Amino acid sequence: MFVASFVTGPWQANCYLLAAAGSDDVVIVDPGMDSAGTIAEVVAEQELHPVAVLATHGHLDHVADAAKVCAEYGIPVWIHSADRHLLADPIAGLGSDSAELVRQLYPEGFAEPDEVRLYDDLDTLEVAGLEFTLIHAPGHTQGCVLLMVGYPEGRPVSHLVFSGDVLFAGSIGRTDLPGGDMEQMVRTLAGPVLGLPDSAGILPGHGPQTNMAAERVNNPYLQTGFLQQAGR
Repeated sequence: MFVASFVTGPWQANCYLLAAAGSDDVVIVDPGMDSAGTIAEVVAEQELHPVAVLATHGHLDHVADAAKVCAEYGIPVWIHSADRHLLADPIAGLGSDSAELVRQLYPEGFAEPDEVRLYDDLDTLEVAGLEFTLIHAPGHTQGCVLLMVGYPEGRPVSHLVFSGDVLFAGSIGRTDLPGGDMEQMVRTLAGPVLGLPDSAGILPGHGPQTNMAAERVNNPYLQTGFLQQAGR
C-alpha cells in the first residue's frame, strides 16, 4: 500500500494520498489550503492516477483545494451532506475571527466541485481498489466521518483510520465553531471512536500519527471520567 502525507496551509492540516498495493489509482484525503501543487508533484513522481477526493469534513483547512484538484483530474469529491454547504461557503463553518482572513486569502470566493458525491446512507465505499468503512462521527462538525481501510501489511497495524478533526494524538477536535456540539462529540468518542480496534493506526487531520491502543490509554478525552463529566 502506498501512503503519502504532507502538511498544508496556515492551520497545518494533513493531506493524504492512498493507493492499493500494485495500483496506480490513488485517492486524495483532505486537499487543504495550497495543497494542489504538492499533490501534482506526488502524482507525477509516483505516476499515479487520481480517482477521487475524500473529505473527512468540510472545514476550509481540509477542502480548500478540493475544487481545484477535482477539476485538474476530472474526479468527484465525496463528503457528508451535512457539510456539503461548506464547500462553497467555508466561512459558515468558521468563527467570526477567521472570516476576514479567509476573505483576504480567497477574494475570488469558492465554488463546490463539479461532481459532489455523498457518504450518506453508505456503510462502505469502494474506490481505487480500496474498501473504506464509513463512520459518521459528528461533534466537530455535523458531517465529520472516520474513514477506515484495511492495512494489508498486517499487524501490529490492521487498519488505517483517517480521523480528520475528530481524534488527534492526545487530543480531540474543538466543538466551539459553527456546527460543533460537545454532547455529540462525547457520544462520538464513547461510541465510534472507542469502538475502533486497538490495532488501528490513526492518521489525524492535524499533528502526528498515532494508534488507537495508545490513545485509549493516554488520551485524556477518551477516559471514563471525562466522558461521564462532559456528557452530563
